[in-house]
Amino acid sequence: MKKIVSILIVLVTISSQAQNKKWTLIECVEYALENNISIKQSELDLEVTEVERLNALGNFIPSLNAGAGVSENTGLSFNPVTNNAQTTTFLSASGNINVGYTIFDGLRNVRALQRAKISKLASQYRLDKMKDDISLFVANGYLQVILNKANLEVLKSQNQVTQEQIERTQQLVEAGSIPRGDLLEIQATDASEKQSIINAENNVTISLISLAQLLLIKDYENFDIEDEGYDIIDAGIAEKDVSEILAQAKESRSEIKIAEQNVALAEKDVQIAKGANLPTLSAFFGYNTRFANTPSFSQTIDPDNPSSTQQIGVVEATGQAVVADFPNTILQEVAADPFIDQLYQNDGIGYGLQLNIPIFNGFSTRGNIKRSEISLLRSKFQLEQAELDLESTVYQAYVDAKGSLKSYEAAELALESQQLAYDYAKERYDVGLTNAFDFSQSKLRYDNARIEVNRAKYDYIFKLKVLELYFGIPATELKF
Repeated sequence: MKKIVSILIVLVTISSQAQNKKWTLIECVEYALENNISIKQSELDLEVTEVERLNALGNFIPSLNAGAGVSENTGLSFNPVTNNAQTTTFLSASGNINVGYTIFDGLRNVRALQRAKISKLASQYRLDKMKDDISLFVANGYLQVILNKANLEVLKSQNQVTQEQIERTQQLVEAGSIPRGDLLEIQATDASEKQSIINAENNVTISLISLAQLLLIKDYENFDIEDEGYDIIDAGIAEKDVSEILAQAKESRSEIKIAEQNVALAEKDVQIAKGANLPTLSAFFGYNTRFANTPSFSQTIDPDNPSSTQQIGVVEATGQAVVADFPNTILQEVAADPFIDQLYQNDGIGYGLQLNIPIFNGFSTRGNIKRSEISLLRSKFQLEQAELDLESTVYQAYVDAKGSLKSYEAAELALESQQLAYDYAKERYDVGLTNAFDFSQSKLRYDNARIEVNRAKYDYIFKLKVLELYFGIPATELKF
């Protein structure tokens, strides 16, 4: 009984710890990379390219095929061994082995193998890009939760100050030191702040649910994140010149690599299409044998009357008959040879070379070449567009990061000013030199300034990490 109680206590403790678990950003990113459906689909695409590579390798290996058949015939049929028509019932069997090998096919097999390797590399780059995108989505959702939680804490802490002001104002009103209108103003502020707190709590809940859905986590109620210890960590990327970041992005970003591999694939397609204009040479070898259980008939000399004399002509001059001895034969039925013996007796082989020279095929080869060349041009244009898009995106990310930093610095300066104004207003309100409305307005501006600092801070963190990602830092190695 004690053991059962101990086990139950351990299970309850483990369950409680699981429910109280708070996910870090790194854990969220790693979990998303392992479980995201889009990433799994990209991994399947990568596996498909491995199958294509195996198929391309198989084109260099001789083909080997074997066949066998067995049948029973009744009535008039051709004996597969003697090739004679027989009216009987017999069992027959046949077998064959064929080997084929392509010696030359216009280098299409070689190009196909090269294309399969390029296709696999392109799929790997697409998978890498998908992982980067998912990592950024998770980071953005995670920072949004932290921002909402930070704003909620600001509202709660300021509402605590409001509660203290209500108690003090209540005492002053009861003592007749200030009018009752000041108490009503503070109470109205308290009601407005509580409404804002409810909205902020809803924002936290919604952002947590959105993040959980992105991670494919169904337990929304117990899902929570670690919201402490995240600050601005600059790896020095923000101080670099935009041209340096752009040059690094062109070397490391998957968008460019994917477009480059697409051009390489299109070039291989053109080469494969042109290979159809060249002759193909193949070799073949075949072995076959057969068996039938039908008896055969043979003619043998009659032992009782081995020969007979028969007239074969007449001498024209004398009229004398010309005779000759002929063997007397009798027809005897012979049983079919054993199965193994027939396989050796009836086998045969065939081998040779086959040359196929394309002369005219209705312009299909020419059309395939033209389509491949057009696809190649399209891929080159897409590469140029990808480079232009990347350049535009990097410049935008660079400007956004710089602008976010300035916005954050300005928000901090504004917060300092609003805090001084709030402290001054609070002192004046405490000694009765200002009314509740003016104090509430000062407090509202101070609250908004704190919220704006939070927004600017996490906005800058995210845009800084985007810039670091374009510089080539892997998503899983970004520091927060």
